[in-house]
Amino acid sequence: MGGHILIIDDEESIRFSLQGILEDEGHEVLGAGSGEEGLEMIEADRPEIVFLDIWMPGMDGLEVMDKIKEVQNDLPVIMISGHGTIETAVKALKQGAFDFIEKPLSLEKVVVSTRNALEVSRLMRENEALKTRLSDDHPVRLTGESSAIRQLNDVISRVAPTEAWVLITGENGTGKEIVARSIHHQSKRADKPLVAVNCAAIPEELIESELFGHEKGAFTGADKAQAGKFELADGGTLFLDEIGDMSLKTQAKILRILQEQRFERVGGRKTMEVDVRVIAATNKDLLAEIENGAFREDLYYRLKVFPLEVPPLRTRGSDVSMLIQDFMSSLVRMHGFKPLTFDDGALEALSRYPWPGNVRELKNFVERMFIMYAGETVGAEMLPPEFRPEAGASVAESQADVAAPAACVAETNSLETLIAEGPADLKQARAEFEALFLASKLKEFEGNVSQLAKAVGMERSSLYRKLKTYDIQVD
Repeated sequence: MGGHILIIDDEESIRFSLQGILEDEGHEVLGAGSGEEGLEMIEADRPEIVFLDIWMPGMDGLEVMDKIKEVQNDLPVIMISGHGTIETAVKALKQGAFDFIEKPLSLEKVVVSTRNALEVSRLMRENEALKTRLSDDHPVRLTGESSAIRQLNDVISRVAPTEAWVLITGENGTGKEIVARSIHHQSKRADKPLVAVNCAAIPEELIESELFGHEKGAFTGADKAQAGKFELADGGTLFLDEIGDMSLKTQAKILRILQEQRFERVGGRKTMEVDVRVIAATNKDLLAEIENGAFREDLYYRLKVFPLEVPPLRTRGSDVSMLIQDFMSSLVRMHGFKPLTFDDGALEALSRYPWPGNVRELKNFVERMFIMYAGETVGAEMLPPEFRPEAGASVAESQADVAAPAACVAETNSLETLIAEGPADLKQARAEFEALFLASKLKEFEGNVSQLAKAVGMERSSLYRKLKTYDIQVD
């Protein structure tokens, strides 16, 4: 398989002859006439190997190599020179050059050095991919022994080796990115890049440049060419996180590129072709977004080849203890402190807590407790108030206070009846009215919680908890 190679040499004849040799060997070759231009092309095009002339006007080869090592230390650089001396060759190799070739260039030497450099480059990338796979900061499997997580991990292992595109849904903080990483690292593309894009974090006016790249001078501030995320993910996986936050205009362009796998950089005319597997994720109800005209139906069905839903942490309390152990092990390795342990009472209280922020909230909580109590054993009484058993009792009492609204919803069909029955106090009246209001609205929206959440101005997760408190059944 050919490589992607850049030649940096101020002599056009050398670039031409070297390019011919390398293209005959099946490689894709680009050329730059100066060190400055070469550095821009390295950042924009991410070559696998660089041939670099030592003697050039302006920035010479040794200076350029220093710059290369600052930004991409693992990029093999083969130095070439028509004024080669042992001293120059040794200096270049000491600064990190992969090899040194004298001009006039030997065909055999060029071919052999290129082959060796490509092999080293690819081995280094595979090694980095393996490190990422084993890294605690980038887990590649959802932690837990609950039936929901076991089932999800099993489905991931089935879909990962295929080329099917995946649409991951779930609340914020549930681990959608971990699911995406798990799919990539169990796929046939595991040795290629996994490029993540947070569609919600990129300003609308910059998202095209971010995704598709741009040419120098394409817009104000574009002082150099830049490869986009699609190019960087070529051969690998592109993870489009928070896809539901992308504008309709960008959705239209994304759809065309996803269908054709071809595009042009912003300000460019050259058509780029890529081979990417797309994994998308969102915390939004995309069907509701389609109904509201905020998401394209054709894009939805293009992405939804294989849907996966990540369950919220409140539905799998049995996994809390295992997640705490994982987070604690990582913190101990990172900081060198003694581990913090939770006794059975504390673990029981934590497993019962609803975790509105899901796994992300649990991770932050563990880190906060680790900083405060490293080396100690935490009992239930040492937990923050919202986690303590007595706080749970208060919650139970509070829920008992609003137990009547559930019955009220079942037995009452009008506000006039509710008022006539005479609630005990303002707190009770407020709770009863809220329960009646939500039940009525849920019926109006035919059980669609997402539409109800939007209508009443609440987060869907918060609305679910409130409906559960009032014992309002959702079909």
